[in-house]
Amino acid sequence: MNDSASDGARPGAGEGTRAVRAGLPEPVRHEPTLPGPVFAAHYHLPGDPTGPYTYGRDDNPTWTHLERAIGELEAPGQDGVETLVFASGMAAISSVIFSQLRSGDTVVLPSDGYQVLPLVRAQLESYGIEVRTAPTGGDAQLGILDGAKLLWIETPSNPGLDVCDIRRLVEAAHARGALVAVDNTLATPLGQRPLELGADFSVASGTKQLTGHGDVLLGYVVGRGAEAMADVRRWRKIVGAIPGPMEAWLAHRSIATLQLRVDRQNATAMAVAEALRDWPEELGVRYPGLTTDPSNKIASQQMRRYGSIVSFTLPTRARADRFLEALRLVDDATSFGGVRSTAERRGRWGGDAVPEGFIRLSVGAEDPEDLVADVRRALDESAH
Repeated sequence: MNDSASDGARPGAGEGTRAVRAGLPEPVRHEPTLPGPVFAAHYHLPGDPTGPYTYGRDDNPTWTHLERAIGELEAPGQDGVETLVFASGMAAISSVIFSQLRSGDTVVLPSDGYQVLPLVRAQLESYGIEVRTAPTGGDAQLGILDGAKLLWIETPSNPGLDVCDIRRLVEAAHARGALVAVDNTLATPLGQRPLELGADFSVASGTKQLTGHGDVLLGYVVGRGAEAMADVRRWRKIVGAIPGPMEAWLAHRSIATLQLRVDRQNATAMAVAEALRDWPEELGVRYPGLTTDPSNKIASQQMRRYGSIVSFTLPTRARADRFLEALRLVDDATSFGGVRSTAERRGRWGGDAVPEGFIRLSVGAEDPEDLVADVRRALDESAH
């Protein structure tokens, strides 16, 4: 790229320091620390089309800063890693899946992953690609890897919060010649780093906790293979799934507070999970950070933070609706990872194999005591 970039934080710097400094250019006298968004469909380009910026669908200086920032968080100190940003998480997911697979190939997906994956499966099968699925928990995807070209992992899974052993699955997939992509949306790069665990791609929706304010749609892919990432870049060019410069700038601005938000939200999520676990009713609480959670053993080995999502199940759909209506500090909304807590009865979308009373609660940045009290009060009121 033609703009100089700083080295960011020093290699041994802490995650908060790294987040604050990530992707910033070298300081220029009287210029802003983070340059404003560049709005450009085209650039001055006399002569042959050389240089980093030629057309607005291919590259933008604002993307460059953001891509460097994400790469510094997802793969600090790793060589040969490239980051590409996209218009949404699904644009990023699609870019990997559809750029790496051809008719006759086989892909392994989680059967309990993000609710749009069944639509992806149908599209892949219409192209003559074999799709196999298995649950995230218990590393069940291991049993169907033979002959696969690509393994797609989602850990923790959304919304069930099951966890698989990334390193174990990567080793098995690579031994069979398959590439491995990990959906890192729920964990964020401060929760786990899939490339350090051997994965070929780390993919995420930046819409969620990475940006954290519920006002930006964004996705990204971080990958280590030059050829594979060239295919991903080519796919982005073909479909034009590019972020706007304002969205990219807002995302980069938000990353500076990522550690502050993640630490607060993770601590509060643990407090909420413990309160739900100790509630007189059996709620089937799931949170990988709970020592009683079936995912905790593996999660504690590969995750540094456990995420902002807590899930639990109320006995009926009506009870779940009453609970959501009784909440005062939690918005009834989809998505997750924002500074304002949200919750929803996940079954209302019809794409997840969950009970009618299943609640996905995304913990925000409210005071832990206030949020726990609100949840307890809503549980009590909705029971009558």
